[in-house]
Amino acid sequence: MDRNPSPPSSEAEEEGDAVGNTVYSKHWLFSILTRLIEVISPEKTEPGVSPEGIQTELDEEMENDICKVWDMSMDEDVALFLQEFNAPDIFMGVFAKSKCPRLTEICVGILGNMACFQDICMSISKDENLGQVLLQRLCDSDSPTLLETSRLLLTCLSQPEVASVWVERIRENPSVYDCVCFIMSSSTNVELLVKVGEVVDKLFDLDEELMLNWIKNGTCRSVGPSVDDSPEELPDFKIVPCILEAAKQVRSDNPEGLDVYMHILQLLTTVDEGIQAIVQAPDGGKETWSLLYDLICHELCQPDDPPIIVQEQKTVLASILSVLSAMFASQSEQEYIKMRKSNVKLPFSCYFILDMPLIGSLIRILQYMEGCGKRSVDNSKDSEQQETGRADLNEEDFHLKILKDICCELLSNMLQELTKENTLEGLHQGHLNEQTCSCAFQNLLPLYFTSVESFLEVLREADQTLADNLEKRFPSLKVHA
Repeated sequence: MDRNPSPPSSEAEEEGDAVGNTVYSKHWLFSILTRLIEVISPEKTEPGVSPEGIQTELDEEMENDICKVWDMSMDEDVALFLQEFNAPDIFMGVFAKSKCPRLTEICVGILGNMACFQDICMSISKDENLGQVLLQRLCDSDSPTLLETSRLLLTCLSQPEVASVWVERIRENPSVYDCVCFIMSSSTNVELLVKVGEVVDKLFDLDEELMLNWIKNGTCRSVGPSVDDSPEELPDFKIVPCILEAAKQVRSDNPEGLDVYMHILQLLTTVDEGIQAIVQAPDGGKETWSLLYDLICHELCQPDDPPIIVQEQKTVLASILSVLSAMFASQSEQEYIKMRKSNVKLPFSCYFILDMPLIGSLIRILQYMEGCGKRSVDNSKDSEQQETGRADLNEEDFHLKILKDICCELLSNMLQELTKENTLEGLHQGHLNEQTCSCAFQNLLPLYFTSVESFLEVLREADQTLADNLEKRFPSLKVHA
């Protein structure tokens, strides 16, 4: 989308014509709104107008002027003026009658700017007809319009006073699920995917019931996007594959977008239904595990990165490891049930459990966190921090602690499942050595003593010397041996 033209900066033509404390002219703004009404209610057919009399393209002058209004609407005085002169109602007419995608995009964008101000947002949100029309824009086939619609929805969902209104409205509109899934699974527009992801993330964070409904959805069909506005039956969408497809699209171009989609997956794992939706997919969760594994082992927090990278990636790492941990625990439970039913101790058959590169990556994250911790201590000695600096540091420490807790839990569970063969493989590949094992033990003890003790027994079979050295470093293990 091209950059919008700058708004007019000339003085208001007449005394008292200024909008609030701005230099913008009320008369000029009103003339644009009047022309906008004429665009959607033409009296005669002109070039760029469809046979039905509805304009399909904006002339350059009109587009420049309405784009100026779009920019001006970021000013609260202008937004209040537009509200006073019923601009939202005019925009509703545009949505109902316009066949011009650019015009629709601009009008939604203006509403999005207006919604940034609390009183206007409340007015827009309480208008049931406008709310329904805006949700219908999610079924539009025009990516810029979808982007502005998503931005508007996110703005409203981010305001506590009206968020519940939109959540309820979305819950009562099954087509929103289909349209959002359609975008996530088929769009290649990274900016749009990120914004839609932010909307889904906010919805799931605000309302667990809606998240549960979307997890269970995919059995009914509804009307979705169509270029010619004719009803179109959409595929039978499932939420997890759609999230994965969007994550794959944004992973290389937009780290913030990847963070958003990983957090959506993490939110799914906060309910049993979400975990089951991941691990009981037709592929048994392989696609999810494969993507997350690839991110952890080959993209994030790599050996050639400086330790400080763990601070930059702490939220996305925490989300990914949280999902992996939930999948691990779920599959472990399934294997345990199989053992109970068969009354025979079965080998742990899940394809992702005993992977040494992943264990190596988990230990590397812990090593980098130790490096960051030492740097923070050194920095605190060099200079006194301001109060705001302390608050930021505390928040950062909090997120790093969450990452460490999740990392340790997954690592302890995986170490407990290692066999002699797995351990020998890890030693051969370099993922396990005295340095990495010491880091693991340092972080896991004493909370995960049982897991460490179990791993040490297996390690003793694979490398007696290494096991003895570790026992000397951690006397508490030798006492219990």
